[in-house]
Amino acid sequence: MSKVVIVGGGINGLSAAYYLQKRGHEVTVIDRGDPATTNCSFGNAGYVSPSHIVPLAAPGMVMMGLKWMRDPESPFYVRPRLAPDLISWGWQFYRAGTKAHVDKAAPVLCELNMASRACYEELNDILGDSFSFSRKGLLMIFKNPQALEHEIAIAERANELGLQTEVLDAAQTQARNPGIRQDVYGSVFFADDCHMAPFQMMANLQRHLEKAGVQFQWKTEVIDWKRDGRKVKAIVTADAEIEGDEFVLCGGSWSNSIVKSLGLKMPIQAGKGYSLTLKNPRFKMEIPAILVERRVAVTPMGNQLRFAGTMEIAGLNTDVNPARIRGIKKSVPMYFPDFTDDDFQEVQPWVGLRPCSPDGLPYVGRTRRYDNLSIGAGHAMLGLSLGPITGLLLAQTISGEKPQVISSMLDPDRYG
Repeated sequence: MSKVVIVGGGINGLSAAYYLQKRGHEVTVIDRGDPATTNCSFGNAGYVSPSHIVPLAAPGMVMMGLKWMRDPESPFYVRPRLAPDLISWGWQFYRAGTKAHVDKAAPVLCELNMASRACYEELNDILGDSFSFSRKGLLMIFKNPQALEHEIAIAERANELGLQTEVLDAAQTQARNPGIRQDVYGSVFFADDCHMAPFQMMANLQRHLEKAGVQFQWKTEVIDWKRDGRKVKAIVTADAEIEGDEFVLCGGSWSNSIVKSLGLKMPIQAGKGYSLTLKNPRFKMEIPAILVERRVAVTPMGNQLRFAGTMEIAGLNTDVNPARIRGIKKSVPMYFPDFTDDDFQEVQPWVGLRPCSPDGLPYVGRTRRYDNLSIGAGHAMLGLSLGPITGLLLAQTISGEKPQVISSMLDPDRYG
C-alpha cells in the first residue's frame, strides 16, 4: 500500500486519513495550525445537511449581497477591496448563479449529503457515540410568509430527490421546541438532517486515528513542492521535506494558495463565519433551527447551545469584526424573544474561515496534471456535513476503487 501525505487536519483531512488507514495505507497528516483551533471544523453549527441542496451560487444571491453590503451587521458581507482574485471569483460566482446551475447541483449535493450521513452513522458506532450525534432533523424557521413560500418550493424539490419534509405553522413550530418561546410565522422541517458537537467529533476522531497509527505534524506549513514530471515527490516545509507516494490537499481556505506553485488553479475565497456558544443556556432546544431571514443557525450540543452565522468575504484573516457579532446577537430575539444581551455577556466569539468556491460546490478528486495529487477542498458551509464522504471518495480513488459518487461538477480542475 501507499504512503499518503495529507495536507490539512480539518474534517476532510481526518476523514481521508480514516478511510485510507482502513485500507492499509500509511498516513501522515500535516497542518499549519494546532489540533484544537486549526479550522472551521470545531466552531461551526454542527450540521449534517441533506436539506442544503441549493449551492451558495444561486439566483438572486448577487443582488442580495449588494443590498446587504450597505449593512455591516447583515448576514452576508463582502469587504470591498481591489484584489484581482476577489474580482475574478466574484465574476465566476455571478456566472454560476443561475437556475440551471441550481437544478444540476441539487441532486449532487443531496447524494453527497445522504452518503455522508451514512458515513457519520458508521463513525458514531466506531467512536462509541461520543460526539452527541442526533438524528432529530432541522427546522428552517421564518418570520416572513414570502420567504416561507420560497422555502416550500425548495422542500418540494427535496421531496422529489427523496428527502422527507413537512411544512409547519407557528403553533406546530413551537410544539417542536416547547422549551423556548418563539415569535415566527412558520417553518419547514427537514427530517433527514442530523447534528452533533463538532469539537467532540474532531477530538475523538483524531484520538482514534492516532491509536490506529496515523502520524500528525501540527504547526507545519507547506512552503513548496518537489515534483518530477507528472509526479509530486515531496512536500517542502520550513524544517523538512516530507516524501510520499500519494498526496491529498485538504487545506481549506488556503488550498488555492498552497497549489499555485504547482500551476493549479482552484478559485477559493475565505468566507468568515462566527459562532457564540452558551455553556448553560436558560432555554432548552431539542431540534436545531436556522433563522432563515437572518442566516443564523441554532444548535443544541449536549448541555450547550450554539448560535452560528454570517458570511464575510474579507480575505485570509481571522480578525473579529464586532459588527458581525452584533448582527448575530440582534437576530436571536427576533425569533426567540426571551433571549437578551445578558445571555451573551460572558461568551467569547469563535471565528473560522470557510473555503468558498465560485459555484458553491467542492473540489473533490484527482488533478489531471499530477498523477498522485488529490484534492478535497472548497466546501463552504458544508465542510462538516460533507467531510466524511469527501474522505471516502478520496480514499476510494487512491486505492483504485470506483468512487461512490461521480460527478464532473466536483472536478478540481474545472476552473484551471
